[in-house]
Amino acid sequence: MKYRLYTILVALLMAAAPMWAQKHKTHQPDELPSQLSEDFDDNDKASGGDAASLDMRLSLDEASLSAFMAQPLAQDMMPILRSDLLTSSQMGVMVWDLTTDSCLFRYNDQWRMRPASTQKLVTAITALDLLGENHKFSTKLFYTGTVNAESRTLTGNLYCVGGMDPCFGTDDMQQFVNAVKALGVDTIRGNIFADLSFKDDKLLGEGWCWDDDNPTLSPLLFNHKAEFAVAFLTKLRAGGLYVDAGTGSQSTPSSARQICNVERRLTDVLQPMMKKSDNEAAEAVFYQVANRQGGRQASAKSARIAVERVMRKAGLNPSDYYVADGSGLSLYNYVTPAMHVSLLRYAHQHPSIYQALALSLPVAGIDGTLASRMKTGSARSNVRAKTGTVTGVSSLAGYCTASNGHKLCFAIINQGQSNNTNARNLQDRICQQLCK
Repeated sequence: MKYRLYTILVALLMAAAPMWAQKHKTHQPDELPSQLSEDFDDNDKASGGDAASLDMRLSLDEASLSAFMAQPLAQDMMPILRSDLLTSSQMGVMVWDLTTDSCLFRYNDQWRMRPASTQKLVTAITALDLLGENHKFSTKLFYTGTVNAESRTLTGNLYCVGGMDPCFGTDDMQQFVNAVKALGVDTIRGNIFADLSFKDDKLLGEGWCWDDDNPTLSPLLFNHKAEFAVAFLTKLRAGGLYVDAGTGSQSTPSSARQICNVERRLTDVLQPMMKKSDNEAAEAVFYQVANRQGGRQASAKSARIAVERVMRKAGLNPSDYYVADGSGLSLYNYVTPAMHVSLLRYAHQHPSIYQALALSLPVAGIDGTLASRMKTGSARSNVRAKTGTVTGVSSLAGYCTASNGHKLCFAIINQGQSNNTNARNLQDRICQQLCK
């Protein structure tokens, strides 16, 4: 049932996308025809790359056809564009030469499509720009009440204040336990509270499927689970403390005293977020950006405002796109290949962003979600890119170096295919061509 419903939804989105893209066409420098018919048949595979056969397949007028074929990579890309996959699905591509700051190729580059996990690129670039690579996620421990040195008893409450750290684990929790012991107590009489005031109370993102394996949007996670206060209580008792306390959630009073602060750098969170495409980490970064916007609690809306700020810096019009979440799980995200390229170009123009971003990206044939792709050829160890996969959508966006030494950035989004493996193979062919 889930597959049938999802297939119907994807089919509806495919039908609507071309009309929506034509009505709301975005604007980019050196604009070329971006909405090209994809009506190929088996005979096309045998036809050459000449302008006449291209005109028949793409239904372009003479001026548009000439502009399309004038692109530096048009001849090289034509065999790939004749793929049978594109007779029944959509693909958008854009390739930009960062060395000469010029467009090398564009094909349906302004069609609005779902990005899947290449949405994480948008989140990462926004965070690196607005927060900086040295930004820290913070999880703090406070207490109230009194410590009786003679009886070694804390009569009061412990408050665990969440800062949306997705990597808080066993060693970090041990720091909390050690901090309590450092008070000189072996007995606690009170309560252990989880302070969840960092963000709003929404546990699911906008447009997430209710039956998916979604991350929990809690400011306090221990080993990726939301039962932080209970886990802390268990660890305290395992550490030899007698704890006569209940658990719950409550904001920390201003009179509370801090006894521990576990911090984690943004770049440490970007590693699992980008290399492994960790959705929980991506949403944590998304809400870190939201929190920097001010306001009482972080929300997806405030994160969206932050992303739109960076879009404007990159020369984009935010109203042309929609950002629903930080991970790409949402059915409501809509981007274009050109939008991805604009942000990748913006990142490359700012070394402090680019260096941290490049280190976080999967490397073709080496690690992360690209470990098993492009294991041979010129693309191996060359392409650094974020992958994206949900049912009916496959995407790839990032950087590579051409054989002439020029640095390139690119974005490829495939949508509507029944088999994502075929889309990934097509993307890999494009990358191999770019690296030749």
